[in-house]
Amino acid sequence: MNAFDNNFKIILLIAIFLCTVSDYQTYAQTRDITIHFRGVYDSKITLMSLSVSRTSKTIAGVPQIRNGQTTKITVSKDYLPGEFVLRFDYREKESSTPYPSEKYFFMSNQDLELWVSPMYCNNSDSTGFQKGERENAAFVEFSKENIKKKEKLGVLQNFLMNYDDTESKLYKEGIKEYEARRMAYNEWLAKREKQDDSLFVSNVYCFQYVPEIAWEGNETNRLNNMIAHYFDGMDFNDPLLIKTSSLNKWMDSYVNLYGQLATTVALRDSLFPLAGKTAIEKARQGDPLVYGWMVDYFYKGFESNGIDEGMKALEPYLNDPNCLTSKRKEISRRLKGIETLVPGSKAPDISLKENEKAVFELYAFNTPCKYILLLFWSASCSHCVELADKLHQWQQQQDIRQKMEIIAVSLDETEAEAKLWEQKLPALSGWKHLRAAEGINSKVANDYFVLATPIMLLLDSASYEIISLPTTLNEIFSYFY
Repeated sequence: MNAFDNNFKIILLIAIFLCTVSDYQTYAQTRDITIHFRGVYDSKITLMSLSVSRTSKTIAGVPQIRNGQTTKITVSKDYLPGEFVLRFDYREKESSTPYPSEKYFFMSNQDLELWVSPMYCNNSDSTGFQKGERENAAFVEFSKENIKKKEKLGVLQNFLMNYDDTESKLYKEGIKEYEARRMAYNEWLAKREKQDDSLFVSNVYCFQYVPEIAWEGNETNRLNNMIAHYFDGMDFNDPLLIKTSSLNKWMDSYVNLYGQLATTVALRDSLFPLAGKTAIEKARQGDPLVYGWMVDYFYKGFESNGIDEGMKALEPYLNDPNCLTSKRKEISRRLKGIETLVPGSKAPDISLKENEKAVFELYAFNTPCKYILLLFWSASCSHCVELADKLHQWQQQQDIRQKMEIIAVSLDETEAEAKLWEQKLPALSGWKHLRAAEGINSKVANDYFVLATPIMLLLDSASYEIISLPTTLNEIFSYFY
């Protein structure tokens, strides 16, 4: 394919993408939610979007509202249709300490009006939407019916999971009954999706689909069978899937099936890339938005768990113009880092301002210790702080201090993050502490291909060569015991 043909294909794909987006944005214009507040003295209100991102994102808020008052929050069409949460930090009395409560809801092509008491924001007797509201009413109705439908399936599933005589007539009859009820349930689910197909909320029904289970076999056979049939009820051609928070949870459950098969870290690091490739190939046959989302999902998982083989498995999708991943640059950067930062190679030099008068340079740093451990971390990252605390406690042993120097490079960017970092320093005494104010975009982060924290590198203090890139404390311990 020549350059012209390739460019034409990309332009055509963008046009298709824009048409796809317009399909659901035609009915997802800017909408308002009017809140009638009551029941407590006052509250701060925060509106967060749960769609697309694996974490909630604050998009609007009200600094204060008092009992009996009404306020209106406008939701940008960029977040619609979608799932949201209203967080109330309320005071029951003027002298009370603020206490949080949350109301989850759906919003698409209809303005909402909500009468809410924060203390009972999920009690239908105290909190509710206007008459004629469609999305949340349909979800409540579906949820009630779904619980009843799944109840009998759950009873049969528990029986089949725990019954000891798998060759008995009773067990075999139980399998037949379960399968009949499973198929009946999935048929009902399909009818409910069709019934509510004009509503955004119908896009979350599919995650309730019950896949086939091979009951005649051991636990490993059942897990492998569940993995093989996990995607049976999913339509990856639906771009609205990525607008649901349920997609994240559903994929987490899929990955957890592989996790149950992984009895060692090495096995995990081989199984999870397989999980990624299988899921991405399924999504590849569907909408480019869903395809791209799936690559993003596994990028985040591989990056946070330091699974290099998984990251390498993503490389073929970077050159596919049909893959609308938002992480193409990050994946390419991580792959370059995997090739560059390897045991035996020399670590890049570090030059960071240590204080107003001094500049720290790694290559000029002299220590009698045999090892240097570089730790890239952030005080705003709970996982980083947990690792730093355990590492510090271990390294304070005299024999370890004599063998290893720790240089901790903070990638905290904002003023609030910098304050957290400064507050944490006294608890991590004895380390060389540096901060790259530009964070992930700093030169040192680029040189070391740091995209997420924490990252550790064990160096030879004499040559500054990389000995290893440990992902756990146990990997570091192995060099000292």
